[in-house]
Amino acid sequence: MGLLDSIVGAQFRNETAGRVIVFPGDRRGRGYVVRSEAEELKIKSFLKMFYCAHFSILWLGWFLGFEWSREIYQALGRPEAHFLRAIGIALGVYFLVAGIPYLLFWRAYKKAFVNFVSPQDEVVVTVRRSKQQIYIGVAVIAFAILLMVAVFLLMRAK
Repeated sequence: MGLLDSIVGAQFRNETAGRVIVFPGDRRGRGYVVRSEAEELKIKSFLKMFYCAHFSILWLGWFLGFEWSREIYQALGRPEAHFLRAIGIALGVYFLVAGIPYLLFWRAYKKAFVNFVSPQDEVVVTVRRSKQQIYIGVAVIAFAILLMVAVFLLMRAK
């Protein structure tokens, strides 16, 4: 839960107007003043549920998409000889399996987060990236590159 708490905690900032929530996926530079501690806890629990569903859709979609696409490109013959075709099929199946549910989930989220704040509480916030966000972004990109190289080497070794 520590990782989830740190992800959710990064959405809250102390500004001159007071404690401000900046919802992920909202317009840049727009935040909402949080009026009370109870309201902040309610928003935090909503964001925790959002991130749990967000990660579940992406990871479960990845596992399902990978397995289903493997059946397809192995039936077409020698996936190691057609590496780009195998990757294309895997990405296509992933976007069908995870993309459609995620788009529906995103629409529901965009409609739901306006229930926690009022338009009168909207404030302009400074757009800044913390060092932690930069480090996480670099780590994710490095992990993705490492994973692609490993998959390429494993496919080529056969």
